[in-house]
Amino acid sequence: MYKVFLAEDDDGIANAITKRLTDWEFSVRRADNYRDVLAEFREFDPHIVLLDISLPFFDGFHWCSEIRRVSKCPVMFISSASDNLNIVTAMNMGGDDFIAKPFDLSVMVAKVQALLRRSYDFAENVGVITHKGAVLNTGDATLTFNGENIDLTKNEFRIMQTLMENKGKVVSRELLMNRLWATDSYVDENTLSVNIARLRKKLEQAGLHDFITTKVGMGYIV
Repeated sequence: MYKVFLAEDDDGIANAITKRLTDWEFSVRRADNYRDVLAEFREFDPHIVLLDISLPFFDGFHWCSEIRRVSKCPVMFISSASDNLNIVTAMNMGGDDFIAKPFDLSVMVAKVQALLRRSYDFAENVGVITHKGAVLNTGDATLTFNGENIDLTKNEFRIMQTLMENKGKVVSRELLMNRLWATDSYVDENTLSVNIARLRKKLEQAGLHDFITTKVGMGYIV
């Protein structure tokens, strides 16, 4: 589930955006403390930010530049101040897209989805797979969640890679065993169960609860 951080102080607009994104199975958190938006951003660790320009205390340009100091998270400005100067300023401050108020909520969702595809699906093509907040880097064989590294054995990494490459699909035990021990025809099937159990324990300890689901008689799915 992608996480959206929303900095919009108009309750009507914020509630409408939140409801529509939630209907599309996004996890949405709205900024509460407009004196320190950056702290809330860092705590939530979102995949994308929706940021109004006109905010209390500091404007959206300020918070975009602050976010850019610590993150490459995509930022989409949402504002009624849609003249060319504001759009250019938004892009120069590190924004990735701009949508002018009033806007159709369906268009907003489409723009959010497109920006997420550009930001994350492209990354998967160069060796990074993301799912439910977990980031698997196939280049250096690392798994991170909320900025913390999860230490994996070689077999645990291969299991995660196979499952995340097929996210949303059931992966059979036979396929996993073939990926792990293709050259050994005498591996006990219980060995896979032991590896899955150890991997699940590590994921739980890192905060990734119920990341791997068992489909009885079929295999596993993430």
